[in-house]
Amino acid sequence: MSETAQWELSGFGDEIDDDPRIQAAVMRALGAAHIEVRSAWGTNIVDMDEEQLAELKGILDEAGLKVSAIASPIGKVDVGLPVEHEVERLGRALRAAEVLGAPFIRIFSFYYEGKSAEEVRNAVVERMTALARRAEGTGVTLVHENEKDIFGDVPSRVADIIESVNSPALKVAWDPANFVQVGVKPFTEAYELLRPHLVYLQVKDALFDGGRVVPAGEGDGEVLRTVEALRDSGYTGFASLEPHLAAAFSLGGYSGPYAFGVAARAFAKVLDAAGVASV
Repeated sequence: MSETAQWELSGFGDEIDDDPRIQAAVMRALGAAHIEVRSAWGTNIVDMDEEQLAELKGILDEAGLKVSAIASPIGKVDVGLPVEHEVERLGRALRAAEVLGAPFIRIFSFYYEGKSAEEVRNAVVERMTALARRAEGTGVTLVHENEKDIFGDVPSRVADIIESVNSPALKVAWDPANFVQVGVKPFTEAYELLRPHLVYLQVKDALFDGGRVVPAGEGDGEVLRTVEALRDSGYTGFASLEPHLAAAFSLGGYSGPYAFGVAARAFAKVLDAAGVASV
């Protein structure tokens, strides 16, 4: 390639620390100009009040960090809840995105314990359509993460959601580790199908053996092959570190500053091998 591809490096701040000042300091030390916000001070982003959002905005501005995405928990609930339940919570995520200047909000496509995917498919599409309609016209794009145990955990169902909803406000956030954890080879079995909808890259890797999360490039997530293909397709968006390298918890994950640095250096090696620069 005649010119080096450049991607925007970001990362889940609360995997570093609960204190947003420490989150910001570590992200800046890693050379990032962006951060992904899921929680701060132990409070989820959709539960922050106006005062907390304003304080967080001030801390990030002072550090010279912009927000790549709001890492919301929207859609990490049972599909049996009323449609309005998550639409209301999305309103709060959209407010956070407005205050923090985030162009993306990460969402999910619902748990459905005790039922088959076929049984809940229409209910999922109804809810995802309602979420997309709520976001349309706001300037914010919802990105669906392929989390395990939700409807959209495998490539075919992710594609079904995006194509059925058919909204410019709903696209794909790519998570290779989550694909591995449901038995999918990410690049081999998902990339071609989902690339037309892929607008955001979450960086973590995992092993088929036991599903353990490992630094990028050290697992079965075909991270280098995916990065090379994205490079060749002209991708110039965000790459957001979500290492999950220490004790995980139900609605998120934690790494700590040291492990987060390990994850960043591992991904830097992948980018270097692919000839992609991070800024």
